[in-house]
Parts: sequence; C-alpha cells; structure tokens
Amino acid sequence: MDHTVAEDPVGGIEDGLHLIGQLPATERGRGFCGVQPPVIRGPWETKLTAHPGHRGLRPERLDLGGMVLMAIATTCLVLFATWGGSKYEWNDPIILALIAGTVLAAVAFVLVERRTAEPIIPLHLFKDRNFNLTTIAGLLIGVAMFGAIGYLPTYLQMAFSVNATGSGLLMIPMMGALLVASVVSGQLVSRTGRYKWMPIASGVLVAVALVLLSTLKPEQPLWEICAYLAVMGLGLGLNMQILVLIVQNSFPLREVGTATASNNFFRQIGATLGSAVVGSLFANRLHDLLIERLPAAAAEGGAPGGSNSLTPAVVNALPAPVKEAIISSYNDALTPIFVWMVPLALIATVLLCFVKEKPLATAIEHDVLSESISEGNILITADDAEDDAPAQASSAR
Repeated sequence: MDHTVAEDPVGGIEDGLHLIGQLPATERGRGFCGVQPPVIRGPWETKLTAHPGHRGLRPERLDLGGMVLMAIATTCLVLFATWGGSKYEWNDPIILALIAGTVLAAVAFVLVERRTAEPIIPLHLFKDRNFNLTTIAGLLIGVAMFGAIGYLPTYLQMAFSVNATGSGLLMIPMMGALLVASVVSGQLVSRTGRYKWMPIASGVLVAVALVLLSTLKPEQPLWEICAYLAVMGLGLGLNMQILVLIVQNSFPLREVGTATASNNFFRQIGATLGSAVVGSLFANRLHDLLIERLPAAAAEGGAPGGSNSLTPAVVNALPAPVKEAIISSYNDALTPIFVWMVPLALIATVLLCFVKEKPLATAIEHDVLSESISEGNILITADDAEDDAPAQASSAR
C-alpha cells in the first residue's frame, strides 16, 4: 500500500505572491514580464515510500521508462506553450519539433504504462468517470486560475502605482476568502456528506470573478479589486480540496495515493500551461499596443529591451502623456485575457455536473485489514484462527 502525504495545492500561491513583494528593486522588472511556472510534481512521489513496519510487502520496481517519457512530454508541452507565438513563430521548426515531441512521448508513455507491472499512472484509473471529470475540470480551473492571478500583482503595480509589497498584500483578500471557503466546505462535507454542489458553485464563482476582473480600470478604487479577488478566492476554496476528495472517495484505499497524485499532476499541468499561455498572449498584446500608441523611441521604454524594461520606477519617471499611454496599454493588454478564461471555468462547471456523488467512505480499518490479508501482506497463523473461531461461532448464534 502506498504511503500518501496530502499536499496543499495552494500553498505555493500564497508564498509566491508574498515573494513578489520582497524582490529587490533591481529584480522587479523580471517579475513583471515573466511568471515562474509552478514546479510539477509527478505521481511517482507516492510510489517511493511505503508504510514503515509492514512486513511481507513486495518491493516495488520503479517505472523509470514512464518517468522519463512523462518528463519529456511535459517539458515539450510547456516549452511549446511558452515559446509559441513569442520567442518563435507558430510554424517555426523548433515549435513543430516540440509538438511532435509531446505527441510521440505521450503515445510512448501510454504504451509503456500498459505493459509495466507498477505504472506511475495506472491506465485503469481513467475508467472511472469521477476521476476523468475531476481531472479535466481541475486542469481547466488550473489554467484559468493561474492565467488570471499570475499577472495580477504586476498589473496592480503598473496600473495602480502601488509598490511591490503593496501589490502582494492586495492579494490577501483572495487568500483569506480561499481559506475560509476551504474550512467551511470541509465542515459541511463532514457533517452532511454532500459535496457535489460545491465544485459546481466554485466554477460559477470563478467565472463571475473573471468577468469582474476584466472590467478593471486604473481609476477604480482598490477596494473593488479586493472584492473581486475575494470572489475568486471563494470559488477556488470550494474547488481544490473537494475535487481531491471526490477522487479519493472513488477508489479503494490501496489506490488512493496514486489516484490523488495523478489528479494533482494534471492540475499542475494546467497551472503551468495557464501561466505560459497568458504570459505569451499578454507580452504580445502589450508589445503591439505600445507600438500603436507610442512613438518608436517611447515604445522602447527609454531603455534597451523594449517592453521588458518597463518597471513602475521607469514609468513613473516618464512624462505624463507617455506614462498614461503605457498604463492604458498595460490595462488593455491584460484585462481582455480574463474574459478569454471564462469559457474554461464554465466548461469545468458543466463537466462537474455529471460527477456521481458517492457516500463518503468510513470503514477504513476494515478495508485496510481485508486488502492486506488478500495481498498476503498480513499472515494469519493457526493460533490466530483458533482464537477467532469462538468469537465467530458466538457471533453466528
């Protein structure tokens, strides 16, 4: 049986938003035009450790072929999404090679997993409807979530002239609402056993928050931004842990670790793609708007590197007409992307309507004992059988 450690999928968000405010002035420019994608942890993490103290467990053979192919497919996919349309044209040989590498590695991964005794992602997981629906929905929400919030601290610094620390602190309403929604939803699930409606409501709230964020203007009060972010936090808080719960409740205990890790892996893929795709779209739109609204020299931001050199300090030192043109370009480059993420949240909502709400599992100890005995991990001696015989006879009477 795998030993699984429950992982908080949003912990990195809070840390990252706080770190944005701690960047030194010389490094803030890099944080404006690029987002560090989240680290992708694969499902193999739950297969490397077994419960201590269990005797008779068969040593598991690592699926090295699956790990390598998964890493190749993931790397090619992320580079394709990051470089396509920005560093290279979509028909560039490098982009085409990355697409081919993604497809070939993914196909080879499936073939290897079908023949491996201990695959890192057992293909039979995809026979479960709840697993498929929550995995696809989690991937779509990951794209929308990281695509939306990845550039918000930068946007706040540019459009609202707040410093780096202030932009990170303005994200606190979202994290606070996320925390409250997570705690309250957990309490409701434990008391009522009902959970299907929560991720559905989450998708609606995320879609509403994205629409609200698309209406942002530099002259709006900051409290409105905080309110919009709080709506986003409520939506995310009703989603993340509940999707994990649905997956864990759909499989026997011996497969919970693998199923959870696989689901989280695809969600992190969505988060990485969201950051990469939005970053590429935003950079291209900003570049085009600056060229359209400013003379060629001003479009360079007064420094080599073009729009990549724009920082709040540089923008604030510019003449008022140039400053206003840059701020409006920044606003118009980012806010429409929020609307483009709305269909992803709505598709995820529709998919989650088809999730089958199963009763929460409670008989954990009995399942563990039964599975361990059936797999030969726990042996029953003759003395144990003799001791159990009177008890079984009395219970039969």
